[in-house]
Amino acid sequence: MSEKFTAAVAEEFGPTLNVTDIDLPQPGRNQALVKLHTSGVCHTDLHAVEGDWPVKPGLPFVPGHEGVGEVVALGEGDHADIEVGSMVGNVWLWSACGTCEYCRTGRETYCPNAEYGGYTVDGSFGQYMLVDTRYCARIPDGADLLEVAPILCAGVTVYKGLKETETRPGQFVVISGVGGLGHIAVQYAVAMGMRVIAVDIAEDKLALAKKHGAEYTVNAREVDPGQAVVEYTGGGSHGVLVTAVHEAAFGQAIHMARKGGTIVFNGLPPGDFPAPIFDIVFKGLTIRGSLVGTRQDLAEALDFYARGHIHPTVTECALEDVNEVFEKLRQGTVDGRMAIRY
Repeated sequence: MSEKFTAAVAEEFGPTLNVTDIDLPQPGRNQALVKLHTSGVCHTDLHAVEGDWPVKPGLPFVPGHEGVGEVVALGEGDHADIEVGSMVGNVWLWSACGTCEYCRTGRETYCPNAEYGGYTVDGSFGQYMLVDTRYCARIPDGADLLEVAPILCAGVTVYKGLKETETRPGQFVVISGVGGLGHIAVQYAVAMGMRVIAVDIAEDKLALAKKHGAEYTVNAREVDPGQAVVEYTGGGSHGVLVTAVHEAAFGQAIHMARKGGTIVFNGLPPGDFPAPIFDIVFKGLTIRGSLVGTRQDLAEALDFYARGHIHPTVTECALEDVNEVFEKLRQGTVDGRMAIRY
């Protein structure tokens, strides 16, 4: 009989996961079996479980791509600096082919043969998981294992997104949406020398942004965010990073950006957004998507954390609480990030 462990499993697309026992996997080539200590809960996990996106995960599956744990077994292959006892993490980019045009040119997140943690490969909502040792995260020595978990997705995603805005130190950047991604984006932007404007519709989230270093906040429920940002900055923001998941935030970004500015989308709402072509052309805007980050982006994002610049706001929960956490994500009532401790 196979050894079992407890995991939260999506057996069908819908609002809930089933916490149950499943078979313990064995590591294959270039893989490690990891005993989990913590796992962040990302809004992407909710999208995955509810089947919101055009390309859906295969059922059944275990969500989770912010898991941190200890290597307990290694499969065949060259594992470089990873050995039994190493602290590692799984990430959204679980693996890639390494040979296609995108992998060869530093754009491995767009690899057509990529595997995704907690989506195409079982993830970290369980006591154990597998990682590909060529792509997994190396957890810095001395890291708080609960606090570091969100860096593995939320952190690297917004760090890469900020780089994609091409905002320079001393220039303005808007962080639209101060949730699990946005409150970390504020911290990275401050650490990178940017002047941070935070936009949200909840005063408690704007207060969190202020706590983490935002110099100006805008409540988009109470005022026109485009007008407020243009007035404060004297023409609009050089960069806009949209981490929000409401369609309205994407249209607002166009009005918050200054001429020649760059807008980057991190958030993934299930619908579309209005694109006023006249404004885009006459303001000379660049609009681009940014999908998590490469292994190099991940190493850099973790280095910012290791040097004490980034401290995600994390609330601890148990695996059995995951469905309640999902409901809080739906309602937008999570302060920062929720993370499971095993």
